[in-house]
Parts: sequence; structure tokens; C-alpha cells
Amino acid sequence: MGTLINNTLTVLPADQGHSVGRHDIYIDGNAIAGIDSAPAGFDATETIDGTRLLAIPGLINAHTHTYMSMMRNVADDLSFADWLFGTIEPIEDKLEPRDSYWGSLLAQVEMIRSGTTCFNDMQMHIHQTTQAVCESGMRAVICRGLVGDTYDRADRRIAEALEERDAFADCDRLTFRLGPHAPYSCGPEYLRLIADVAREEGMGIHIHIAESQTESDNMWRDHNCTPVEYVCDAGIFDAPTIAAHCIRVNESDRAILAEHNVSVVTNPASNMKLGNGFAPVPELVEAGVNVCLGTDGAASNNAQNMFRELGLLALVHKGTHDTPQCVSASEALDMATRNAALALDLPCGSIEVGKKADLALLDLDAPSLTPCNNPVAGLCYSVTGSEVDTVIIDGKVVMRNRELLTIDEERVRFEIARICQRLGLS
Repeated sequence: MGTLINNTLTVLPADQGHSVGRHDIYIDGNAIAGIDSAPAGFDATETIDGTRLLAIPGLINAHTHTYMSMMRNVADDLSFADWLFGTIEPIEDKLEPRDSYWGSLLAQVEMIRSGTTCFNDMQMHIHQTTQAVCESGMRAVICRGLVGDTYDRADRRIAEALEERDAFADCDRLTFRLGPHAPYSCGPEYLRLIADVAREEGMGIHIHIAESQTESDNMWRDHNCTPVEYVCDAGIFDAPTIAAHCIRVNESDRAILAEHNVSVVTNPASNMKLGNGFAPVPELVEAGVNVCLGTDGAASNNAQNMFRELGLLALVHKGTHDTPQCVSASEALDMATRNAALALDLPCGSIEVGKKADLALLDLDAPSLTPCNNPVAGLCYSVTGSEVDTVIIDGKVVMRNRELLTIDEERVRFEIARICQRLGLS
């Protein structure tokens, strides 16, 4: 079964950033089988006219909490501590497992509609987000959130994480990591346990680090080290690690992250909204750290739109560093695609032969892409996400002509309204 996208304006990887030109894209099964030249024996069962479309690699949301979608716009303009401990955690305590299924589906509706094909999720309730991904057709990395203090081989949450990985082993769009929540919610013995399990099971790690000044101040007070040093000393970085936020990281921290090949996920909208500042992206890149991009959950970002993050990423550092040459549009796009695929060890993130066919096709007739003088710049500085016309994930069309094909959006809205009413959020 093959799909041909013909004569489409295409963003391809290049030695220095990206190249853009008219190309034919051949998809065979779940992979890109040819660009401009059809592979031997190729039979196109579907042809998409790409003349008025812009083909880009599907965006990868490298850090989020999809179950939080029903918490959108309920904890705004609060300090980080009041947001997390005063508002969000009490809501989380009331959640039923099935709430996470519908919350994740709502987030996936928003992500697909705005060109995201893959996400890295830290979740609460096992089997809920994973089941939603199986049904939606998205690609995802699932991490059971882990909190604790002691080295206990019978830890329930770790057992759940391994159980979920084994239960969904047949879905090749799903991969799994361990998700220690943060240095302030995981004791050093517990982090060492997670590091040991990760090594034994061959799993990567997804963790929040240095998200706020308070976290860093408390770490110095209690342990006389930085959050990065605390996590590193516990052995977490001995496993492939993706670290969200990393706002308060000094030069020594950045060297540690680079030395251990830790990938950092910056979340500009969430970090700004909570008043936590910005990850030092230019300095991280200079230190040799692989930087990715994420939205964080809708409770702190209020959106799951990666194009909004792209724009912020390419703009805020120009302002903070007083130079327009800081974090170019091409670099930002890489952080949302190729860098994230590298961090998550996924065979996607670029339009190349052999990569998984995860693509977003944008409407070139949209006002925000008219005129299309520089498509890569347009993706960062003018596109809003509404331009996404068609989305292909793992070789399958999940949205065509802005119509979702795998998710009943009306049912999702109904269920979210029911959940919000029960939780007293509406």
C-alpha cells in the first residue's frame, strides 16, 4: 500500500539547516520510500496533490502531560508553588483513571490539528494515555510519573511502568521511559533505584530539572548542590535522559549535561507563564547540549500548539541576548523535529528515505503563508497551526482536509465537559 504526495513544496534536511523545493514523496507502508524517484515496484493506492501544500516533518512535542487538558485555564497568574501545590495537585487527587484517557485524547486532537505527530508524555494513570495513542494513531513516548524517597524494589509505580511497557509491546508507535518527577519529589535513594532499573531494563529517563529558582535555592540549602548535580550524583544520567526545563543551570551544570549526553527540553510558554524564566538555550547549545522543544501540559501552557512554541523559542532569546542572530528559525525547527527524534531515539523527525512517514501538510494559500518567501522562517514567525491541512503518521492519514479521521472530536468534547463538571472546573 503506497501513498504519493506529488509536486509539494518540501522542507528537507541539509548540511546547513534546511533546503526547500518542489518534490514528490513516496510512502510505502509506514516509511518514506523515495523522494523524487519511486522505489522499485511502488504502487500508489492514494495520491495527494501537493501543489498548494507545504510538507514538513511532523513536529515532536518533547515534553508534555496530556492528561492535564481539562485543567486548561483554571490555575492562571499564580506563583509556581501556588499553581502546583495549591491548585493542580488537589485537582489531580480527584482525577479518576478514565479522566486521563479523555484528557489525553483532547490534547492529541489539538496536537494533530496543529501539526504535531509525536509527543513525550509524563502521565499519572497507566493504560489510559497509551490506549488513547493506540486509537488516535499518534506516535508517543510514555513515562509513568514516579515519586518516592527510598530504595524499594517493590515500588508500585515502577512496577506499573514496566507492566504498561509490556502490555503495549505490540504497538510500534509507542515506546516507554521511566519518569522520575523531579529532584524535589524524588529522594536520592529512589533516584538510584530508578537509575538501576533503567540500566537493567534498557530504558531511558524523562525528568523535570531546575524548573524554578525556589527549587535551586532549596537544593543548595538542603544538599549543598544544584539540581543537576543532585540528579547526576544519583546515577540518573547513566541512562539516556531527557530533562525538561533546565532553567536555572550554571556553566558547570551545562558541562555536566553535555558530558552525559542529556537532552534538554525548553518550554518557553509554560516557563514564562509561571514566572520561572527561560532556559539558557544559546548557552546550552554552545556547551554541546542537544536542545528540544515542548509545550508542557495545558495546565501551565494552556495550549498544546508547537507552532506557538516555535515562535517563542525563535524570538525570546533574541530579546534576552540583544541580538537577532540568536536561535535562528532553522535552529528552532530542528529543535522541534530532528533534535527531539535524536533525544527520544525515534526514526522520524525529518523527511528522508528510510525515516517513518510522519508528515504535516500545510495550506500554502493560508494568509500567514502568503507570500511564501521563506517557508522555514514562516513556520516560526507567521504560522499559527491553523494552516495544517493533512497529517500523516506512521504512513497513515489521520487528518485529511482538516477532518480528523481517527478521533471522534465531538465525543471528546462531551466527555471533557462531563469531567470538568464533576471536578467543579466549569
